[in-house]
Amino acid sequence: MAEMGLKDRIEPFLRRLPAVKRPEKHVHFRRKLMWTVAILILYFVLSNIAVFGMDSSSQDVLAAYRAILAGSTGSIILLGIGPIVTASIVLQLLVGAEILPLDTTNPKDQAIFQGLQKLLVFVMIVLETLPQMFGGYLIPDSTLAATLGVSTGILSLIIFIQVALGGVLILYMDEVVSKWGIGSGVSLFIVAGVAQALMGGIFNWNPPVLNQALGATISGVGYNDPIGIIFKWNYLLSIFSSSQLLTTDGILMMLTRGDVLALIATIVIFLLVVYVESTRIEIPLSHAAVRGARGKFPVKLIYASVLPMILVRALQSNVQLIGSLLYGRYGITLLGTYSQTGQPQPPGLMYFLNPISSYNDWLPPYVYSYYAGIQDWMIILHFLVDAFILIAGGIVFAIFWVETTGMGSTKVAKQIQKSGMQIPGFRRNEQVIEKVVSRYIPKVTVIGGAFIGVLTLIASMFGLIGGVGGTGMLLAVSIIYQLYEKVASEQLMEMHPLIRRFLGEE
Repeated sequence: MAEMGLKDRIEPFLRRLPAVKRPEKHVHFRRKLMWTVAILILYFVLSNIAVFGMDSSSQDVLAAYRAILAGSTGSIILLGIGPIVTASIVLQLLVGAEILPLDTTNPKDQAIFQGLQKLLVFVMIVLETLPQMFGGYLIPDSTLAATLGVSTGILSLIIFIQVALGGVLILYMDEVVSKWGIGSGVSLFIVAGVAQALMGGIFNWNPPVLNQALGATISGVGYNDPIGIIFKWNYLLSIFSSSQLLTTDGILMMLTRGDVLALIATIVIFLLVVYVESTRIEIPLSHAAVRGARGKFPVKLIYASVLPMILVRALQSNVQLIGSLLYGRYGITLLGTYSQTGQPQPPGLMYFLNPISSYNDWLPPYVYSYYAGIQDWMIILHFLVDAFILIAGGIVFAIFWVETTGMGSTKVAKQIQKSGMQIPGFRRNEQVIEKVVSRYIPKVTVIGGAFIGVLTLIASMFGLIGGVGGTGMLLAVSIIYQLYEKVASEQLMEMHPLIRRFLGEE
């Protein structure tokens, strides 16, 4: 009774939160496509609007996570989808541990869950912005403050408002796509960010902007090389002769510095993810009332999609943010120390929790160039910790995701029953259907979560074009494949309206 009373008291408040109105009837495919494209264009526009008043010496403490957080360094959407994902993690953990007694299969509880998630996103926007400001990463421009005749404190407040506003805009843009568009805004923004990075990794003729002090300590890495692989090859061919390139050192240089290894890894990961996405177990179905009407319920190998990897990496990014804040603002070295460029240093705990992003993080010759005095056991432990986080985290978050998004055996059985379908050879009974699908869904969820963790680790080990990282590339390819299937499904239902009712869609 106390739980019901709490739910009844909090529900009216959650309903008052600003929300995008849900369509009252079916939205035509062309209109969904229009909304999706419009939000995508708005995302690119916002990613190119710089935060007013921020000094050029400001650092992006989460730069390594940009591909999966779908943010843009120095822009008003700096936070990207970070607050949304973090809020989802916290809420799923609370519900999964039954600290919040919510049954997500119940429509009323599901509405409360979504309302709490939105409220928590607002909280996370503040909690993810303030540490970056107090930690000295988002620095106000003192010259501009003097020109405007205001204090740097006022300028800091203006910066905070802009970044927080960007986070709110991303939240509602995601809601627009989810309700009026195709797929979800979170997925759309990830694909947009990764695609932008890949285009830069192919066609950008500018060298990377790096800290000169860091570049001076590393020899032969090629900090004046163009970022784009096409221009990089042209540059390397202009400064090295063919005889030099055909030597063992020359071939190794082209594989690493010339990004040939990254190009191969990008192509292999793309093909591998497409293959894995098409691997599935199909449960046969037949319609109870229409003789000859048959169908299949697909249980993909990656049943929970790659979204658990977003949750895993977002959790790591928040841990790194806390460690960086403690060291940069308060000088606390309990969790480790950081370099001037914001990189965690061995043998601190934050170094071992930092994700592997390329061969520079685990191949000893390259690691030695970045970290003076590092020992082999530190490199091995760093690799094993990241492997454990990816695989174990993939399994845990896959289970949470399936249970909280209505993809579990109980919900699936209810959907099949509602659509009028049944499994041939079994009674048309919801409990019977649940028993049959339970043979597959829980096992595939665990296997898929572990497998996507292994794929992410392999992709991260070699580095990919544009520095998108293994996780980012994996997410982008998987999301594009699922978006393709979603578009095909939308077009099918658009051509045959009766199919919507047949599939149980209102």
